[in-house]
Amino acid sequence: MGKITGFMELKRVDEAYEPPQQRVKHYKEFVLTLSEFDASQQAARCMDCGIPFCNNGCPVNNIIPDFNDLVFRHQWKQALETLHSTNNFPEFTGRICPAPCEAACTLNFNDDAVGIKSIEHAIIDRGWQEGWVRPEPALQKSGRRVAVVGSGPAGLAAAQQLARVGHEVTVFEKNDRVGGLLRYGIPDFKMEKSHIDRRVAQMEAEGVTFRLGVLVGELPAGSPVANWSRETISPQTLQEEFDAVILTGGAEQPRDLPVPGRSLVGIHFAMEFLPQQNKVNAGDPLSQQIRAEGLNVVVIGGGDTGSDCVGTSNRHGAKSVTQFELMPMPPEHENKPLVWPYWPQKLRTSSSHEEGCDREFAIATKEFVGEKGRVTAVKTVHVSMKDGQLKEVPGTEQMYPADLVLLAMGFVSPIASVLDAFGLEKDSRGNAKASTEGERAYSTNRNKVFVAGDMRRGQSLVVWAIREGRQAARAVDEFLMGSSSLPR
Repeated sequence: MGKITGFMELKRVDEAYEPPQQRVKHYKEFVLTLSEFDASQQAARCMDCGIPFCNNGCPVNNIIPDFNDLVFRHQWKQALETLHSTNNFPEFTGRICPAPCEAACTLNFNDDAVGIKSIEHAIIDRGWQEGWVRPEPALQKSGRRVAVVGSGPAGLAAAQQLARVGHEVTVFEKNDRVGGLLRYGIPDFKMEKSHIDRRVAQMEAEGVTFRLGVLVGELPAGSPVANWSRETISPQTLQEEFDAVILTGGAEQPRDLPVPGRSLVGIHFAMEFLPQQNKVNAGDPLSQQIRAEGLNVVVIGGGDTGSDCVGTSNRHGAKSVTQFELMPMPPEHENKPLVWPYWPQKLRTSSSHEEGCDREFAIATKEFVGEKGRVTAVKTVHVSMKDGQLKEVPGTEQMYPADLVLLAMGFVSPIASVLDAFGLEKDSRGNAKASTEGERAYSTNRNKVFVAGDMRRGQSLVVWAIREGRQAARAVDEFLMGSSSLPR
């Protein structure tokens, strides 16, 4: 492996960030890709560890030691080919994946992990710069037609894989642009949408057709995305016109907070707030936008979506931003001998937190308080774990000023009406029921209908969506052709 003693001689080098006071003035990406020298030095830290746990830590099973070695040797094109062999869209994961591969890195047991994510980022950016990323159309058409419903990472991965083995693929998207939550849920300062656009251009050159503004089935009244669709198509029509259908929509049903005062004006789900800014950045018309400038903002939910609300609020010019997390504050450093190579529970400070945010842990919302129908404060209480349950701590009630409250507590399931329109069986969590193993992998109880991504597994990571899209594509190819050359 590259430099055999590299892990002993070289320290981890992280990607540089534009200073917070500068980056909050715009919505562009602010992470600086590693230079060729730094990437090579970082790759030299990869150990000849015998059992590369990073491969299994990565949901798409990236062949990490191999592309690290190739980067160390400055064989960038071969590194890109190795990376693309397992991951259709490394420019997405290289920017927004939390990098479970690094948690599983052998070097992480008693030192700083290899910067695998930053190397991946450098490889794909170099690939686009050099013109190495090109369409790969099928040499022979199969004559089979496949409909993919949803253009998030699972749908895009499935569509690209199926097109490359000769199937005629049509992707249906209810929104007016391709990308799903990649497009509308992830702020541009984390991932600019030009990365999606150039992949769409590549896929169109490979034969994929995109039909935008088309809703398959029906959404419940009042859904924030219902008005974005210009056309509807029934599940029956898809099943009649296509040889297979893959449902790859997201887990779009947000977790609500039904406490007193919930109906006050100024309380919104994160996915009402975040997509609007992305649409404005794209130049799309918007009659009215939820804005945070000059307001006291309270974000309820301590995960990535909450962090995205923090970063967007700071860019709006919020007066203050406070983020609530129900669970106690985790330790700053994990007990590595105890948790390695698994994903550790530890305090994570995002780039958005660094831009300005007060974080409160072990705190629960009791009530939204308002005047003249509009929210003005949040009444809270601290909680502690007792007998396996969170209990209120007496005497800790407190009021936080709040002119805008953003609910970012995760997503519980796909939109039920879409699954119901297809007549699909659901699991105990309300997701589409389908196994990932065996002869009927990713298939549902309806003939010719498959499911992958968050619609099957629930709220998850982009990298898991890509994995499921790729695996579902192989399952569909086997269903249509009897066998498949696609990787699993």
